[in-house]
Amino acid sequence: MKSIHKLAAVAVAMAFTLNAQADINIGVMVSTTGPGATLGIPEQNTVKLWPTEIAGQKLNVTVLNDASDTTTAAKNATKLISEDNVDVIVGPSLTPTSLAALDVAAKAKTPMISLAGGDSIIYPQDGPRHWAFRMAAPAAVAVNFALDDMLSKGVKKVGVIALATSFGEDYTKALEKAAPAKGIHVVAVERYNQTDTSVTSQTLRLLAAQPDAVYVMSSGTPGALPPIELSKRGFKGPVYQTQGVANADYLRVGGKGVEGNYMTVGPVLVAEQMPDSSILKKPALEYVKRYETVYGPGSRSLFGASAWTAVEWLEAAVPQALKKAKPGTPEFRAALRDALESMKDIVTPEAVFTMSPTNHNGADQRSQVLVRVVDGAWKLQK
Repeated sequence: MKSIHKLAAVAVAMAFTLNAQADINIGVMVSTTGPGATLGIPEQNTVKLWPTEIAGQKLNVTVLNDASDTTTAAKNATKLISEDNVDVIVGPSLTPTSLAALDVAAKAKTPMISLAGGDSIIYPQDGPRHWAFRMAAPAAVAVNFALDDMLSKGVKKVGVIALATSFGEDYTKALEKAAPAKGIHVVAVERYNQTDTSVTSQTLRLLAAQPDAVYVMSSGTPGALPPIELSKRGFKGPVYQTQGVANADYLRVGGKGVEGNYMTVGPVLVAEQMPDSSILKKPALEYVKRYETVYGPGSRSLFGASAWTAVEWLEAAVPQALKKAKPGTPEFRAALRDALESMKDIVTPEAVFTMSPTNHNGADQRSQVLVRVVDGAWKLQK
């Protein structure tokens, strides 16, 4: 009888071990073509550097291109969930595509770690956003950094030219909310589309309002259009950008037209210039070395760093979720969502993150620095 009990115990232990070793399926969706390609390509490159397992579990990673298109993003999310049985979706790259994919992910109760920057992905924290997380700094944090610098330069009036997308709208709303308290007046707001090849008319209307500074709220290489046009028109005031253009392609496309521009951005872009006292300097340098060893000097971008942050989030959350369920089950997906929401003081190349049920971003002021384009390179300001 004892031997039967012993065999039963061994069988239970073996079953538990097999369950514990179930693979984790991760669906990655990025924009490697279309207007968002300069975001999606470094993200995809970084995914190739991910570890092959987390907490002893093998990672099966499926990468799909949404071509910067919302309809494709929704279809990709459906495929990843229904055919690949993913435990989590990482991506998409852009705010509009993230919102399209989120509706699908939330209905399937699958957590989604967006790589995009729009606040509307996670706020307000209700409905489908219960399943969404995002690592880019809140628009309010970035905007206040820029406004404080404007104040130091005596700026009283600011004009805006923003993408006509949810990303551009999120940043515009954040500026319009924060500027009055700083004594700065938003004198004009112009919008353009990601596929536009000219912003001449918008720039002329903006300049007619006589702003002291211009804030461009864009992402990818389309973000270079407004500063190039402002430069052609002889605008001498400071021009600010969001971190939606934080990569070498922006500098390449913008050329002399973006020289002198300011940007609030994650520290990884200027990792070597960060003070040694910064808790982010070491992880940022480690990521830069890992990425640029493979893809070449100067190839870093904030977007690739976001993809690395995503796997570091999973390395923190997966062990907690495994205590409650095995991968491939609804219970594991729910547990993984809960574990992501419970993360505290997670240090990555991008920021220090502490989540809560009402904050699925968790990045604080340390997530942003002010940089300037000087001689075609990023120069840390503060």
